[in-house]
Amino acid sequence: MANQQQRLGQGPFRAEQLGEDDRYELSNGHPIYCAPASRDRAGPNVIGGAVIDSDPDVAWAGVNAGFSPEPGTLRAPDVCVASPVAEPGGESVTGPGTGTRWLREAPPLALEYASLGQDEADLRLKIAQLLAAGTQIVWVVRLTGVRRVEIHRPGQPVQLAGPGELLEAPGILRNPVPCEALYDREAGHRATLRNLLQRQGYDSLEAVRREGRGAGLAEAILTLLADRGLTLEPPDRDRIQGCHDHDQLRAWLVAAARVASPKELFGP
Repeated sequence: MANQQQRLGQGPFRAEQLGEDDRYELSNGHPIYCAPASRDRAGPNVIGGAVIDSDPDVAWAGVNAGFSPEPGTLRAPDVCVASPVAEPGGESVTGPGTGTRWLREAPPLALEYASLGQDEADLRLKIAQLLAAGTQIVWVVRLTGVRRVEIHRPGQPVQLAGPGELLEAPGILRNPVPCEALYDREAGHRATLRNLLQRQGYDSLEAVRREGRGAGLAEAILTLLADRGLTLEPPDRDRIQGCHDHDQLRAWLVAAARVASPKELFGP
């Protein structure tokens, strides 16, 4: 902290004295050094961040986003959900010469990854500060020993979740998160894919496959009719291409091989 102390002056420090390049958080004005993440911790950070950010109900999520509820406190959860719009009226704190704005409103959901060498005293303090400021849920993902997630809520005892169990954040996340999706790459990819598909209006990957099969059947009907010299009117083409009922599409495909007129395709 020596070089930074020369630039910032003597502590205790204030959040506006720190910029994005300063690898410190603040607690009661006292700096807490944030070391670079190890390989074992950096990977899960990306996995969990993608799962949280892709949830259909999340408008903004960030990694290491600075949160300053008061001048002497600056905390940066590994992953958090927060408002996508900075608070109006100067409610955020601006770092020196950076143009960045710390979050002032407590993130409703925060994730912390705890690995080998974790400062447990500071982690407990950080959780307490987040919950006291208004964070609704803090998930602590334990990466040493048996993989597990601690669930911290204001005024409630800590709960534990392990592989095969689901984590829920009502009003914050639409989808339950499998515990292992926060640290296991394959599980995280599955959860992220589900979320991204839902953002595009699909319930699941199977729904996409069904739509693809339906599009193939519709194209087969139109190709067969064209090959037989039968031309559909635009509304009838739209009716076939817009149909998602596979049984109906198959019936039309069979009929397309027999009808003498395009209008016969849809029955009397």
